Amino acid sequence: MTAPVRLRTLDPHAYRPDFPILSKRVHGDVPLAYLDNAASTQRPRQVIQAIVEAYEEHYANVHRGIHTLAEESTALFEGAREKVRSLIHAPTVEQVIFTHGATAAINLVARSWGDSNLHEGDGVLVTEMEHHANLVPWHQLAERTGAKIQFIPVTDDGLLDLDKLDALLTERPRLVAVTAVSNVLGTINPLAEIIPRAHAAGALVLVDGAQSVPHQVTDAAAMDADFLVFSGHKMMGPSGVGVLYGKRELLESMPPFLGGGSMIRRVWIDSFTPADLPYKFEAGTPPIVPAIGLGAAIDYLNDVGLEAVHEHERRLTQRAHELLSEIDGVRILGPRPDQKAGIVSFWMGRIHAHDIAQRLDRRGIAVRPGHHCAMPLHKRFDVSATARASFYLYNTFEEVERLGEAVAECKHFFQRRR
Repeated sequence: MTAPVRLRTLDPHAYRPDFPILSKRVHGDVPLAYLDNAASTQRPRQVIQAIVEAYEEHYANVHRGIHTLAEESTALFEGAREKVRSLIHAPTVEQVIFTHGATAAINLVARSWGDSNLHEGDGVLVTEMEHHANLVPWHQLAERTGAKIQFIPVTDDGLLDLDKLDALLTERPRLVAVTAVSNVLGTINPLAEIIPRAHAAGALVLVDGAQSVPHQVTDAAAMDADFLVFSGHKMMGPSGVGVLYGKRELLESMPPFLGGGSMIRRVWIDSFTPADLPYKFEAGTPPIVPAIGLGAAIDYLNDVGLEAVHEHERRLTQRAHELLSEIDGVRILGPRPDQKAGIVSFWMGRIHAHDIAQRLDRRGIAVRPGHHCAMPLHKRFDVSATARASFYLYNTFEEVERLGEAVAECKHFFQRRR
């Protein structure tokens, strides 16, 4: 009999010294508890040093130069592309396209594939829990082409209502755009169920992996998504860099979205021919140093282990649910902890999320208030804003305990003021 595989327990205290900002004290001498990782993560010294070294020792524009710095910079840049390919198990590096973020990657697909393939009456199927970045580009596409947008609803417990999926797929949408993990609910969506059903109905699938790729193992080939997007700054890399992965035959059939240098093979005064993948989608000077920094972040994540990261966040989320559920009047948005990632969004009746976040900040706890770029989802639950705590590998159980204590104190503070 094969022994069960035991996940390595992640000790956040072993990694926290790598993150200079986590030792910061705020409001005089209050230790910082950074619980805003769904918005953006912090960077370890290894990533910061990789960025500094790239600028101090290797920087030049990539690909066209033949001098030493250009060759060094190109090698580091293309090395980062290989690290991305390996991270998401993409078949080839040519299928890894650097963009300026997940938003830019989705817009690239909407402009290139969408404008070329969608016509009046064609459908795009989204979900009610999508980030605006996976809604607005499709609305804009519908305005340009006459396509129609439909959505998979969300149940009261924060899950996709997949009982409605087959009926929606009978409308023969051309594309299904779905987040792997909701940035508000934390819901981990069953892509292994959604993607085959969409393909059987003749639809392509774009997966927004901004909240999943940094936190769990991702196998793009096994997933069988047609497109996958994610951002560097949500996985300890720099801002200004993101990734579009696509199936090769689709990317090769798509026209370039932006024109300029790098994305061409030949240019004549009256025409041009585009470059091969991935460069035909990387017009102009790419995000050279941000990509190098992303490569260093991937090295760090590989050393930690994404399985351990996912399990650590699951345990933090479970504890946060326990603590917040004990506070009368606190409502947590989304499903049970075992159905979600490290995201806990909540509200307290008439106490506004901004007031909660400000009060928590005075105790050194950084959370995010607002609609989190998901206004339709908040409308679905009849709330204008929530406070969101979100976790990463460097967060501790002590910080989660502080969160529970601070939310309880916040409730009592505003009750006394009434």
